[in-house]
Amino acid sequence: MYLHGTSKINDRGHLEIGGCDTTDLVRQFGTPIYVVDEALVRLRARQYMEAFRASGLNFQVAYASKAFCVMAMCRLAAEEGLSLDVVSDGELYTALQAGFPAERIHFHGNNKTPEEIGMALDARIGCFVVDNFVEMQMLQAMAEERGQRVKVLLRITPGVEAHTHEYISTGQTDSKFGFDLGNGAAFRAVEEVSKLSHLELLGVHSHIGSQIFEVEGFKLAVEKVAGFAVKVREELNVLFRVVNLGGGFGIRYVEGDTPLAVSDYVKAITDGVKEYFGRADYPLPEIWVEPGRSMVGDAGTTLYTVGTYKDIPGVRKYVAVDGGMTDNPRPALYDSKYEALLANRATETPEEVVSIAGKCCESGDMLIWDLALPKVNSGDILAVSCTGAYNYAMASNYNRIRRPGVVFVKDGQADLVVKRESYEDIVGNDVIPERMKQVSGTVS
Repeated sequence: MYLHGTSKINDRGHLEIGGCDTTDLVRQFGTPIYVVDEALVRLRARQYMEAFRASGLNFQVAYASKAFCVMAMCRLAAEEGLSLDVVSDGELYTALQAGFPAERIHFHGNNKTPEEIGMALDARIGCFVVDNFVEMQMLQAMAEERGQRVKVLLRITPGVEAHTHEYISTGQTDSKFGFDLGNGAAFRAVEEVSKLSHLELLGVHSHIGSQIFEVEGFKLAVEKVAGFAVKVREELNVLFRVVNLGGGFGIRYVEGDTPLAVSDYVKAITDGVKEYFGRADYPLPEIWVEPGRSMVGDAGTTLYTVGTYKDIPGVRKYVAVDGGMTDNPRPALYDSKYEALLANRATETPEEVVSIAGKCCESGDMLIWDLALPKVNSGDILAVSCTGAYNYAMASNYNRIRRPGVVFVKDGQADLVVKRESYEDIVGNDVIPERMKQVSGTVS
């Protein structure tokens, strides 16, 4: 397993993260447990900020909280000077409860409800990313009712499809997101929003996909957005002060993944902005981006305890852990690949190839196929790397399995930032109707 950030094998032969021996973490917090390398998250945040400062452009780096949204992460983002991208009332509420500055919050989503819009207006967030004409009119009406003037970006689909999994591609023409550039919807959106009294158009937003390992797609998106900006300036006399190029920057999950350095992605975007907007003698806009996975993905490790195993001669050996698709649904959803090692026996030589099964009642609950490990014993600790993004965020209670806790580790200190769910949490929202509470006689 590739060791990210502060991860290392210590002199006890154990995996250590953030100066904390993972076997000690398991004794203290149990398993499954998500462990987040706080220093690595902060390093990624600073790499983005420093790369943009070097460009000389005005910018905002907004952490895409959908990747991993808990109050401690929102607080960390605030401390590092990031803005924050939210997509629901729950994410917004989490950010506000964490004390995140509302003026640095951007609200995304293709179906914001009136309740969500009202909550965001009451909080006076910094910007709405408007996704469709229905939302545009609803936001105008609600802002007018409150006597507020609201800053907005228009999400456009530039027709650029990055090389990524079809389920997480969002920049192409056929998408549930945004105003299409090719069919004229984006132009009409600018035309309409410019007439609305309580919406202030800052510019446009574009997102071309996820887990991207090259810069060509971003360059092409900048070129298309710049061309659109020039057309809008010439025909509608509207200038974009902000261009948001979204996120999608890739990370290394397994051998063969080839992400670029943060500075390479940022340089490609900012150089493209200078080239294409400069060529048109267009005032250089402020550039926003929204890294999520690349901020937290490789900083996360999930620790499991090995339970049972099943050896099918000539076929494979299944090794089961005390988690699975409830804490990491990505392999089942996207056929995502992960690396892992035995955290308590990290220096031992692999002796067998096994497949890691989860404990859910689904044949598809498999975390890793064909993993080389030392001979596995019940009670071993399996560490799966790069689980910081879209793992806790997508976790579920299927089979009424309790969701794991989350621990931040840094400089030898481990802090619990999300408690493991209790049995009381599992049934906490259940309600038995009055008519079912009185049981008399027997049911035949």
